[in-house]
Amino acid sequence: VQLQASGGGLVQAGGSLRVSCAASGRTLGLYVMGWFRQAPGKEREFVASIGWSGGSTYYAASVKGRFTLSRDNAKNTVYLQMNSLKPEDTAVYYCAIRPGAGLTTLSGSFDYWGQGTQVTVSS
Repeated sequence: VQLQASGGGLVQAGGSLRVSCAASGRTLGLYVMGWFRQAPGKEREFVASIGWSGGSTYYAASVKGRFTLSRDNAKNTVYLQMNSLKPEDTAVYYCAIRPGAGLTTLSGSFDYWGQGTQVTVSS
């Protein structure tokens, strides 16, 4: 399974970005897609996750109300819409897949990871 993240970039505080993650490779079946981020000098942290149907989502408190997940299963792609961005959102954003149906915030529960995309928010 390969994950390709894209859509990162530089934006001013208060702006918006949408990052995408496309999965390819062997047949995946049901899976949860998650996003994590890692800022310089900090540990990787959970951002959000979405279930197979797209009806179940879970967000970290720090992004809830500002970030929105959606998915297109026909394209095996998940989108993370990020609004009202803050400088503290600056990080490398990673997408990951967890086979199955249960949402989780634990990075160790995700089996496949993308290469990451840089998001930089200037003040």
